Amino acid sequence: MPPQDDILKIEDLTVRVGAIEVVHHLRFALQAGQRTGLIGESGSGKTLTALAIMGLLAEGLSATGRVLYRDRDLLAMSERELCQLRGDRLAMVFQEPMTALNPVMKIGAQVAEPLRLHRNMGAREAHAAALQALERVHVPAAAEKMLAYPHQLSGGQRQRAMIAMATACSPDLLIADEPTTALDVTVQAQILELIDGVATDFGTAVILITHDLGVVAGMTDRVVVMYAGKVVETAPTDELFANPRHPYTLGLLSSVPRLDEERHSQLRTIEGSPPDLVKPPTGCPFMPRCAFARAICRTMPPLDPVASNAAHLKACWVDVSDPKEQAYAEKRRQARKERMQAAIREAALQTSEEK
Repeated sequence: MPPQDDILKIEDLTVRVGAIEVVHHLRFALQAGQRTGLIGESGSGKTLTALAIMGLLAEGLSATGRVLYRDRDLLAMSERELCQLRGDRLAMVFQEPMTALNPVMKIGAQVAEPLRLHRNMGAREAHAAALQALERVHVPAAAEKMLAYPHQLSGGQRQRAMIAMATACSPDLLIADEPTTALDVTVQAQILELIDGVATDFGTAVILITHDLGVVAGMTDRVVVMYAGKVVETAPTDELFANPRHPYTLGLLSSVPRLDEERHSQLRTIEGSPPDLVKPPTGCPFMPRCAFARAICRTMPPLDPVASNAAHLKACWVDVSDPKEQAYAEKRRQARKERMQAAIREAALQTSEEK
């Protein structure tokens, strides 16, 4: 098959709060129908990236660089031009539907709104299409829910209504920002199945923002790993899980239990906390928490392909697959653990003496 054109191309995207960069020179691309997972700890810049793409950054935030949708720069568009695309070609499912849906507008009217705006449907035609959209996402008693307000629906039903509204016009790109937050496991699976079905039925490209690596493994074609506002690794999903090449990605994967293999030791945690973006560390932002860190890490590495795989990029000077580097990292982990245990013993002894 010939290569597909990129439907969305992000080039050097930087988001600032005043003079503080909270997203740094991002670059990645999506093809039509491709599903990309955007992962990383809270505060890594995932949601800000999504809001920048949609032109929905809050007051006080600014974005530079280029976000190309079919070769049209979204960052250079006027609000009028963006409104013509949002809800039509570009759509977003927000993390908390209760705050994203209009609380004083009935569900049916909200789902019908993009159809009336972008498809020039009359009230009756839009109403019928909105009902079909709600039925397509399996909202129970959809005709009744059309007349309900958001607070009268359960969390799962509100999320379904938001997916129906976002996909009513069969968008080219759907951004789902942690769409299963605060939902029980059964409803989570149903919501993810809906998003997967939408991508399949309409050929919609999906950016899935989530903390759940299991969801990423099962739903995406490619993964973008973010840390402190930077992309530190990106690769096809199977390749990233089988052959992670950045210490942060290794830490994320090591902290998740696996059902396909026996576990002989405790799950590892990533020590420390994300950096203060007001005073970011010099060089690689993960260096203070990284067991593989060397002196060269005081210089920020470029996001370059790993050896023999142009589709797998990492921003790290160290080859974490090298047994010597792994032994060095394990030695540093053990030293940290011993220092922590000694500090705990000393604190306990001091408390005992004070009593």
